Amino acid sequence: MPATTKTTAAAGPRTGRQTAADLSFLARAMKAPALLDAAERLAERALKETWTHTEFLVACLQREVSARESHGGEARIRTARFPAIKTIEELDITHLRGITRQQLAHLGTLDFITENAVFLGPPGTGKTHLAIGLAVRACQAGHRVAFATAAEWVDRLAAAHHAGHLQAELTKLSRYPLIVVDEVGYIPFESEAANLFFQLVSNRYERASVIVTSNKPFGRWGEVFGDETVAAAMIDRLVHHAEVHSLKGDSYRMRGRQLGRVPTATHDTD
Repeated sequence: MPATTKTTAAAGPRTGRQTAADLSFLARAMKAPALLDAAERLAERALKETWTHTEFLVACLQREVSARESHGGEARIRTARFPAIKTIEELDITHLRGITRQQLAHLGTLDFITENAVFLGPPGTGKTHLAIGLAVRACQAGHRVAFATAAEWVDRLAAAHHAGHLQAELTKLSRYPLIVVDEVGYIPFESEAANLFFQLVSNRYERASVIVTSNKPFGRWGEVFGDETVAAAMIDRLVHHAEVHSLKGDSYRMRGRQLGRVPTATHDTD
């Protein structure tokens, strides 16, 4: 039958050029450039290693998924608004005191996500680097992250409060699996600011994660927030499900600096 003859001809052998053209068209239609880039190399490997068709398809799709996750991680890192990109691998573990290699490796697994992580210690001991490094890894693992200093978070919440949509802002932030609050304690809070910060922490309690860095031990948070009761309630919510590490040592930034005494001024005499 003519119809059968036509179908048989259409299903006949295809040239390499036709196949390449079809693959290019289909990859563009699917918006899958990584699949297109990898397909030819994977096809050669599949022939050598006698993969099944299913194994070849899985390998191609894995390349595309990996590429998309990588690009997604880059986008999440950009939108997190980190002051600088730092990684866990870049940490100088020989200078880091108050946290062991095993503890750092455990944090790196991101098991604390859905809980909290708190890093306390003097300036320059690696708190912010740790916080950013873990948050960058969270971005790469597919989590949305938002970073700001404590003062910046309070300014953001105060603006929402004065505009009459504080709860909407807190709800929006609760959709981030992880937020980073850097530099708690550097600037004392007024009572309104302390209350806003408490609402941020309370709204995320047992719902989403917070990484907090502070140069003050918990015993001095009453000074920061101007109210011992508010500070105690905030600490209670932060540490209930948390990894807490107190870092020690001298400032990493001042390592190797020659900081001698300032010369005493001298006066010429006649």
